[in-house]
Amino acid sequence: MIVLWIAFAVLLVPALWLLVLPLRRAGAVARTLADDEASERNDRQNVAVYRRRLASLEAARERGEIDAARFDEDRLELERSLLDDTATTARSSLKPAGAGRWLVPPTMIALVVISVAWYQGEGAEGDLALYRLQQQAMADPEAALPRLLERLEAEAERQPGNPNVWRSLFPLYRDSGRTERADHALTRLLDLEGRRPWLLAELAQLRYFAAGRELTPGVRALVDETLAADPAQPTVLGLLGIEAFENADYAAAIDRWRRAIAGMSDTQQIASLRQGILTAQRRLGQAPEAAGPGIHVRVSLAAELSERLGADAAVFVVARDTAGERPPLAVVRTTLGALPITLTLDDGDAMAPMARLSQVDEARLVARVSASGQADPKPGDLFGRRASAAVGEGGGEPLELIIDRIVE
Repeated sequence: MIVLWIAFAVLLVPALWLLVLPLRRAGAVARTLADDEASERNDRQNVAVYRRRLASLEAARERGEIDAARFDEDRLELERSLLDDTATTARSSLKPAGAGRWLVPPTMIALVVISVAWYQGEGAEGDLALYRLQQQAMADPEAALPRLLERLEAEAERQPGNPNVWRSLFPLYRDSGRTERADHALTRLLDLEGRRPWLLAELAQLRYFAAGRELTPGVRALVDETLAADPAQPTVLGLLGIEAFENADYAAAIDRWRRAIAGMSDTQQIASLRQGILTAQRRLGQAPEAAGPGIHVRVSLAAELSERLGADAAVFVVARDTAGERPPLAVVRTTLGALPITLTLDDGDAMAPMARLSQVDEARLVARVSASGQADPKPGDLFGRRASAAVGEGGGEPLELIIDRIVE
């Protein structure tokens, strides 16, 4: 922050210099004004000469030396000469060059004070402090979460009106199981940013799970408010799909989850909902929908790695193009406890419409067990790969994909 204020001070220097600059030029201006005043004295002298000559003409007329016509002609000539000599309008004397110097120091002080006050009110000092503490916490992974929470809570007390602080606190509270604090953080966000659909959806989902997956009147009110503002809000549609599944209304669950997937970009959430759709289809006695050509694969874990991670660890089975130029062509998520498992990867498992298995003849397969539950590989994760697998219509014996390595 010290560097920031130094930068502000450097920027203020030119502004203060512009305030002082007129004083440095005051001497030259004073000399110019003096010349102007001298010109005004010359004008007064020209008027005096005119009056003397006019008096001489009047005396000559009275003596009869010139007639009236000649008098008028000579007087007109005098007046024209005076106009030529005094063409510049006379100016009043100006103040001395040093007049008003006392206003400059107060103006300079006022400029600095107003600039600082404006930044305090409209600037992003709080966001910079927030970013700095996040970077500091990330630099120490061993104590990242507790240290980050402690500092974010201190920032929340220091700047309670900054929505970015509460936006940072909410996922940390939620993922660490501090439901009441997560609820408070979301409520503060709603107060600060208005009742935005995505915030309402997050709050509805949080309270739904906190109530033991029960659609209470309060949760229902939040769901209705969200859908009134955004009928395609994916978080709420996913919640309603879970509620329908819990009540054995599998057809409604499938419909709501499909609509939720259409508005999602998180590959992990999409894969989870697609697995839910497959489960609901099986509960209905339906065969899972085929989505074009695919890869039939059996995923298993090597015996020597069976004790390294728990049964609830996430398993990602991913198909990619052999050149590595596209996004994942298909992703399926399951758990370590479900292995060995036989899967069919097809276009229904695509993450994006521009990258599907049906667009390639061969793909490479990777199965990874994630200790953190995140899609990105981390040291300690388990994985297995198959360099090439033909994309076909299915049937026959599944390809073997064995998880037998450790991410270093």
